Amino acid sequence: MALSELAVRNAKPGTKPIRLFDGGGLYLEVSPSGGKLWRMKYRFDGKEKRLALGKYPDVGLKDARVRRDEARKLLANDVDPSENRKVQKAARTERAANSFEVVAREWIAKNTPTWAPSHTSKILRRLEMYVFPWLGGRPIALITAPELLSMARRVEGKGAVETAHRVLQNCGQVFRYAVATGRAERDPTGDLRGALQPVKSTHMAAVTEPHKVGELLRTFDTYQGTLTVRCALQIAPLVFVRPGELRAAQWADIDLDAAEWRFTASKTSTAHIVPLSSQAIAILREVKALTGDGRYVFPSARSKKRPMSDNAILAAMRRLGIAKGEMSGHGFRAMARTILDEVLGFRPDLIEHQLAHAVRDPNGRAYNRTAHLPERRKMMQAWADYLDKLKTGADVIPLRAT
Repeated sequence: MALSELAVRNAKPGTKPIRLFDGGGLYLEVSPSGGKLWRMKYRFDGKEKRLALGKYPDVGLKDARVRRDEARKLLANDVDPSENRKVQKAARTERAANSFEVVAREWIAKNTPTWAPSHTSKILRRLEMYVFPWLGGRPIALITAPELLSMARRVEGKGAVETAHRVLQNCGQVFRYAVATGRAERDPTGDLRGALQPVKSTHMAAVTEPHKVGELLRTFDTYQGTLTVRCALQIAPLVFVRPGELRAAQWADIDLDAAEWRFTASKTSTAHIVPLSSQAIAILREVKALTGDGRYVFPSARSKKRPMSDNAILAAMRRLGIAKGEMSGHGFRAMARTILDEVLGFRPDLIEHQLAHAVRDPNGRAYNRTAHLPERRKMMQAWADYLDKLKTGADVIPLRAT
């Protein structure tokens, strides 16, 4: 007689294991300790065998019957259910061993000896932030182009379009390594060309090679013009704001004790905070002795009631022999964006936020003006310290292609 759910639930243990049969080889085994296990008795190649189907109540009567019927279908096709289970388990183990994260970390480990430490940490951080949480556990051979696109669009949706492209580029490198080592058949990132927004290219001249940045900073220190322009030249790479924002900086917006400069970003019309490094504060204190009684930090040479002209810094650079095609006033932003990411390894979203770009949180909301302020303070001080090292010719790490 077939079992009922009530009979299974009320089955009591005895001094020896008790077996309650349901039909088709399925039975419930009640141990003396009270445990209840579903098992199936069957014959294969003339031998009687047993197959465990789960523990009650985790597996109810209905589910146990489904598992029995699945096993009987295998038997009808001359497949031993026990051996099939072993094969399936081995396949799962193999897939886990060849997950995207496992292969990616192996690829990174293989290349680490030939990469700069900052390059290694940058790529690992990018994968840990944007890829592993979504695709890390997936067998690399089973990951599809739509899955990769969904992951990349999460990054793109935060306003970090360039980072989204870099993430896909790194994934492609991992896939090609998987193909070379026999863990995947092909690289699906090739199917996504043109799927993301294009990166907006800028034509503003900028120095981004560390050793050239050091030369540029040393050149700035030789400027023989007015103190106001020299200080503006020296602080521009430290704060990397838009040129118009620097020349229009007002003392009322700067708190030297709090090491903060607060103003409304010109392009996004949103409140923005620039954490000031100790080096930036030293420059501001120097120029304050000259211009602190007026409105503007860097006033015009003709009148303190007006900010310096938009050509003042450019004219100073040309006087120093820095060609127009080598560096522009806007170039300090590209310099910081490139080196903070590619050399110093800071998170792209922190850099984008410090650049006053429109960066959004995972829920699609624009970050408020104090977002990640402690981390950005550390970043700005580390940036200033790094520039000091470049100026003295120390710690120059070349950029590497990703």
